[in-house]
Amino acid sequence: MGEGGGPRGGTGGTPGPTGRVDTATEVFLAHRGLLFTVAYEMLGSAADAEDVLQETWLRWERVDLDGVRERRAYLVRVTVRQALMRLRTVRRRRETYVGPWLPEPLLTAPDVAEDVALAESVSMAMLLVLETLGPTERAVFVLREVFEVDYGEIAEAVGKTPATVRQIARRARGHVAARRPRGGVSPAEARDALAAFRRAVETGDLQGLLDVLAPDVVLLGDGGGVVPAVRAPVVGASRVAPLIVTGLARQGATASLRPAQVNGHPALILRLDDALDTVLAASVEGGLITALYAVRNPEKLARIGRETTVHR
Repeated sequence: MGEGGGPRGGTGGTPGPTGRVDTATEVFLAHRGLLFTVAYEMLGSAADAEDVLQETWLRWERVDLDGVRERRAYLVRVTVRQALMRLRTVRRRRETYVGPWLPEPLLTAPDVAEDVALAESVSMAMLLVLETLGPTERAVFVLREVFEVDYGEIAEAVGKTPATVRQIARRARGHVAARRPRGGVSPAEARDALAAFRRAVETGDLQGLLDVLAPDVVLLGDGGGVVPAVRAPVVGASRVAPLIVTGLARQGATASLRPAQVNGHPALILRLDDALDTVLAASVEGGLITALYAVRNPEKLARIGRETTVHR
């Protein structure tokens, strides 16, 4: 069994006389990456997504497989229902969160960036936009726009009619379109911007940092009340740049910034005395960094040491 999320490797389980457990496990494993991605995009938390997968597995292993015609659709439906229940719970928890709440960052494979739609859907910027949707709207948007699930299947998953789902999807698309990042950027352009950012920070070059930050750049920090972080968005290059330069300078030679691929996009990982301190993700437009997302809450950094599989 995986960590809180059903089987992760091998066949798992104890095969019965007919091999039924092995079959159930193999089917679950075949779709596990997809199910995790659906749950993660709905929740913005890998830990919560793993809990959802555990609940999905517990229901799946009790199912009569002979009676399930579309196994992928069935698993997605169960996952969505479990994610919806958990989303309503975590939303109440986030109302009392200390400071800005940011999604849990995931170390992802370089090839995720090749699927532009998937990379955008798991980006920090998009996950924050999805946070502004209601639970059902979020489920409908994710299933339709990211995973291209048909309206009938979505209707079964969220307990609505196909006609109602179409209306929800249209409303959610408009909501997201008004708030999503303004334009796409190539991975190379994003890497170049972050490389310039890193050079400026490491050398204490304030002007170099100002040159790579958009004038209206926004810095968000998530310490969860556990470690220090900005408690409100910091807006404007003239405020963000000195804050970053002086903050890193105080750490001295113990601080190191290293490039990484996080949530399908180039990012930086800050280590202090070789201990993981901050994951710094960014939004880039026109060669300039328009947003910085500094995740420092230790509870959200547990997975960053290993690659997480996300796919459609």
